[in-house]
Formats: sequence, C-alpha cells, structure tokens
Amino acid sequence: MKSPYPSTPQRHDFAAHPTTLKRVPALLKNVSFNGGFWAPRLETNRRVTLSTEYRLCKQTGHIDAWKLNWKPGQPNPPHIFWDSDLAKWIEAAAYSLATHPDRMLEKRVDGVVDLMAKAQAPDGYLNTHFLAVEPAKRWTNLRDCHELYCAGHLIEGAVAYYQATGKKKMLDVLCRYADHIDSVFGREKGKKRGYCGHEEVELALVKLYRATGKRRYLKLAKFFIDERGRRFPHYFDLEAKARGKDPGKWNAERYRPHQAHLPVRAQTKLAGHAVRALYLCSGMADVAAETGDRTLLAACKRLWQNVTSQRMYITGGVGSAHAGERFTFDYDLPNESAYAETCANIALVFFAQRLLNIEADARYADVMERTLYNGVLSGVSLDGKRFFYVNPLAQHPDAFRSSNWVTERQKWFGCACCPPNIARLFASLGQYVYSQGPNEITVHLYAQGIARFKMGNRAVRLTQRTEYPWQETAEISVNPDAPMKFTLSLRIPGWCRRTAIRINGKPLSLRPLMRKGYARIRRRWKPGDRVELTFPMPVERIEAHPAVRMDCGRVALQRGPIVYCLEEIDNRANLDDICLPRSSRLTAKFNPRLLNGAVVITGQGLRRNPARWDGQLYRMEASKTKSVALKAIPYFLWNNRKPGEMLVWIREVNSAGGGRRRTASGYRG
Repeated sequence: MKSPYPSTPQRHDFAAHPTTLKRVPALLKNVSFNGGFWAPRLETNRRVTLSTEYRLCKQTGHIDAWKLNWKPGQPNPPHIFWDSDLAKWIEAAAYSLATHPDRMLEKRVDGVVDLMAKAQAPDGYLNTHFLAVEPAKRWTNLRDCHELYCAGHLIEGAVAYYQATGKKKMLDVLCRYADHIDSVFGREKGKKRGYCGHEEVELALVKLYRATGKRRYLKLAKFFIDERGRRFPHYFDLEAKARGKDPGKWNAERYRPHQAHLPVRAQTKLAGHAVRALYLCSGMADVAAETGDRTLLAACKRLWQNVTSQRMYITGGVGSAHAGERFTFDYDLPNESAYAETCANIALVFFAQRLLNIEADARYADVMERTLYNGVLSGVSLDGKRFFYVNPLAQHPDAFRSSNWVTERQKWFGCACCPPNIARLFASLGQYVYSQGPNEITVHLYAQGIARFKMGNRAVRLTQRTEYPWQETAEISVNPDAPMKFTLSLRIPGWCRRTAIRINGKPLSLRPLMRKGYARIRRRWKPGDRVELTFPMPVERIEAHPAVRMDCGRVALQRGPIVYCLEEIDNRANLDDICLPRSSRLTAKFNPRLLNGAVVITGQGLRRNPARWDGQLYRMEASKTKSVALKAIPYFLWNNRKPGEMLVWIREVNSAGGGRRRTASGYRG
C-alpha cells in the first residue's frame, strides 16, 4: 500500500493556514546534550530505562497481547489501558532513535509494529483488549474503557517513530485506525457524538494532522473538544442507557472527573482527574493554535491561571487527592497525602510548552522548569530503574503503610502509565529547551549542549556551556554560518531577582530588551559571538499563600529552580518537630560525593528532646529546644538512599531562642 503522506516529516508552515502559533520546537535530531546536569540523566534514560521498560512490558504481557491469542479462562487478559503503556514506550524509543541511532532498539520497535499490523481488524480497529477479550463491546463505554485514550498514545508513538526513522508502517496502521475512528465519531448522521472519558486522542490527532497534512484529523480533534460536556442529553448517559444501565438524574459531579460537567469553553477551574484534565488542556491549546480559535485559547489561559496560581504544589505537582487522582478545590494542597501523579506533572509540562508555542511568556516556561526539575525528576530513581507514581511533599513511612501506599519507588505498577511517560519526556527534552519562530530562536531552558537551526537558507549553531542548575552561569556561543540579523530570545527565570547579561564581554542593559520575561536580543550575529548570563542563586525561603492551610507558619527552601527537602537519613526521625529560625543562616554547597553530585543546603534548626517526656503523651510544661544541624537535599533526589521520613515545608520560628512559649496559634520563638 502506498503511503499517502510525504516521504519526510514536515515542519509547520506558519503561512499555510490561520494559526496562532508563533514558534515551533527545535527539531529533536538537531539538539544534543553533552555533560552538565542533563546529559548523564538522559544517558541513563537511553541505556537503562528504555531497556528496563521493554523487558517489563515483555514480562507483564503488554507485548504478547498483540498476538491476540488470549482465550477466556486464561489468566492475565489484556487490560483496557495496556496499549497506551507500550505506545508510550515506542514513542520514547523513537525520540531516542532520533538522536542516538540504535539497531537493537529499532529492531525491538519493528517487532512490536509487525504484531500491531497483523492484529489490526479489517475495518482498521486496533485495541488488544477489545479485539481479544470483549470484541462485541467496542465503543460501548467511552467514559470508562480508554479506547480513544489508547488510540491517542498509539498515534503519538506512530508519528514519533515515522519522524525519527522515516519508516511508515506504524503510521500507515494508525492512519487506518484514525480513519476508522473518523468514520465512527462526528456530527454527521449515523455517527456517535461521543468522546473519551480519558482525554489524549485530541492532542494526538493534531500531531497526526501535522505529520500527514490531512485536515480531517484536525477536524476530528476539534470535534472531540467541542462536544465534551454538552447536554442533549449528555453522551455518557446515552451510552449508559444503550448498555442497559440507568444513569439516574443529571448531576454535574458525576461528569467532573472526566471534565465533562460543562463544555470546555465554559469551564473556569481545572477539575477532576488531573492527568485527563491536563491532556485535555494540551489538546485544546493545539487545536486553538492550528485553527486560530481565540475562545478556545482564552479557555486554556483561564484554566492555566487557575491551576498554577491556586492548585499547584511548589514542586510543580498537580492533583491533590488520592481518591480519583484529582483536583479538589482552590488552595487545597495537603503534603503528606498529596497525589501529584508523575503523569499529571508531565502533562503540565506538555500544556506549558504548547502555550509557549503560541506566546513566548516566561510564566509558562517558569512552570515548565519548576515541574521538570522537581515534580517530574522525582518520578524516577537515579539508576533509572525505579519509579514513583505519586509524589508527596511529606512522608512518614508508617502513615503511608496504613494507607496502602508504597513509600519507595517501584520497579513497575499494575497501572504502568508513569514509567514510559517519564522516558518519553526525557528522550524528547531538546524540544522543550529551544523553539524557533520567523527570524527568531528562543531559549526556554538552560542545559549544556548544541542546537542547530535553519534560518532561511542559512544555518545557526548555538552551543551552551553551563552547570545550571547547580551553578549560576550559562554561556551561549552563537555561530551562524555567515553574519546575519535575527532575534535571540533568552528566558530570564522568574525566580531570579537580578540577572546579568554580557555579549562578547560587554554588559548589556536588560530593561529595554525585556518582553514577557524574555530578553529579546536582535542584532547582526557573527560567528563566535558569545552571550554570558549570570543568574544569582541565593537560598530562598518560600511562603505559601495564606489560604494554603497546610503550610501556614512554614517555609520551603529553594535555590534557583530546585526545591529542597529534609530526609530522615540526614536529620533523624520526627522531621515535623524541626523548626527553622528566621535568623538561621543557610549555606549552599556542591557535594560531588552525594547522590552523583548535588548542591546541598545546610543550616541550624531547633528541635525538642523527646527523651524528656517520660512516656507522657501530653503535658502543660513548655518544652525547651536545642540547636541541631539541618541538611536539605534537592526534592527530586529523595528516596535514593534508604526509606524514611521526608519533609518539604519546614516550620519557621522568629528566633533561635532555647525555649518556646505557647500562644493561641501555636509556638513563638
């Protein structure tokens, strides 16, 4: 079968159709990392994490499920979401192949693709659970059964693999599946006016449109977004009735977990399941960018403002409740019971990047950086073999055991969405560091490596040298193949109080260059031009909004983009009894022997002596405190040594006095 799309992946044509896109991510194959903070982590992802996840997909049956040889009565039937786990692994492998060709890895992907092609139904349908386990129930329970969600991840994997290798087999298979989906869903007579209970297919269809140029995929993505939450009656009620179920009376709360309680343009707060909500927002931003739909973009910005100013942890984690893996209400950010699923944090990075493509506003990049360095990096161990599903901001192991939640990173999960999600984000990191617009190159993140761009008929190479975020400086060498005029936009991090820039050794005044958090330097660049940036990184004490009741009277420590925590292994047990005097001097120092090298914060704190309580549970006598040494490590590195307590938000007191007297509101130094 001849492929209907171009033989090489296409870049976005800004002039081709109405669009609000102002820039596109750098081509992944043109970005490399060498040394610094990220290169060793990406090497671990490539050499260890990808192979570990493939082996586990093989062991758990994710791969053999595509043989469709499961029979009723046999154990381990293909689950409704298995396809998505393997699809994300394929996507991660594709991104890795784009920058590091690997014959064995490519062979593994090709083997899975061959199974998929053989498994595909004659009408194009492709889902291991419904092909092998419940063939009569296709498209009968969109709310709960993840068919379109799995299709979305398969499409993303197919697009990434085509763009990395030029191989079209998987993309051909998924185009047939997308065409089948298009024949089933829509407003036309005889089609289903439904949408998935777990969003994802929306953003995937936009990727498919960009890769193939077939506008019907964009139209289908827009349909799924526009249809969500409409009542005539509600689609989830219609399909429930068709299954013989009584949906009961209308109740918006029944649909809030799926973001289907209102049409998307009417939603003002990010609600429900956190991963689903942010995948939806990412798809909304993509459709808004491609269609120029400003009402949809306005909804994206409104939901962004809500989640980042009222529903996000200091680590960039999102989703505060274990029950339903969901958002609750504004400023409800419990620490020990925080959910902050790794997938939700990754989805926030996706949403931020998409808004950056539309508008270079540093508030999006600041959140993207915060989440990446804290709430995402925490999701994988230093050795690349173990993973967190949830990312709490405080932990007492016994409390978690009583709640049946694990207190250490795990090798795998029954719902294994997070491990391959981390792998695909890390493998595609170059697309988040740089983007390009007409006659402009934008640097969103600082990481050592090389990036290459085409500016008209000329080439430009940027070389970053930096130990950011451990060190305060970054140097960017600008090398066009000939002198040329263009804009180099450099993000000035929102956490930085005083940035300095030099070009070829000469100081540059920032004020006239600044636009929405970016220093936009337009000049005639010559080979060898050098930009030096300094971002002072003092240790900062961060307060939470007074409405975040869990953090009242507490501070979190942050240096640069990195949030810190106390671990039991460094500070002994009962971390919540530690207080940090406002007068205590905090010092940051790089320790090359700790956790593969990290900046550690030290200072003096106060704590009570439990030995003097003589078995009492309560008493009236005021306790005296003693000075103790505190040691804080980057949050993303916790639980890499041994299990124990962990704490991000530390109780703060006015002074370093030896005793504390009670007040109505607690203790005062």
